[in-house]
Amino acid sequence: MQIRPADSDDQDGIGAMVAKRVRWMKAQGLPVSTRVAEAMAEQAGDEAVPNWVLLDDGKIVGCTSIYTESPPWAFTEEEQAVPALFLASTWTVPNNRRLGWTLALWTLDHAVRKGHREVRRGTFAPALVRYYTDVQGWSILRQVERRGKTCTFLARAAEERPDLGVLN
Repeated sequence: MQIRPADSDDQDGIGAMVAKRVRWMKAQGLPVSTRVAEAMAEQAGDEAVPNWVLLDDGKIVGCTSIYTESPPWAFTEEEQAVPALFLASTWTVPNNRRLGWTLALWTLDHAVRKGHREVRRGTFAPALVRYYTDVQGWSILRQVERRGKTCTFLARAAEERPDLGVLN
């Protein structure tokens, strides 16, 4: 597998991959907007949104956005001063290969290589909070009310992952 920055040529692949995930989520009874596939695809190549794609044999199987700043409405000034990456909008093709975990592990390694001390993420989904903490080892920082919903923010120390087997 390979991870690289997304470019405008990736729009169709990202859109198709996210649309597959959206269909899977709907079949599982999970709430999701059908517009998300188009929105994620439109971000490919947008310099304001740092998108990355995960490729398997040249085919897009995942994407994520990785910011160098964390949302100011969720983190204190002191926390903002800590060099960290913020992992957002991760989408993967539905399968049993744990591709989202692959993207998260790669981000932990990428953070170290870029001089960051931690990686942060947030979610509005309680099931994802349990998965991130129980399975992936993230720690809960806090919960913040935002637009009538509760967002849980998590963090994990950046760490080298030479065993990952994903090329940059």
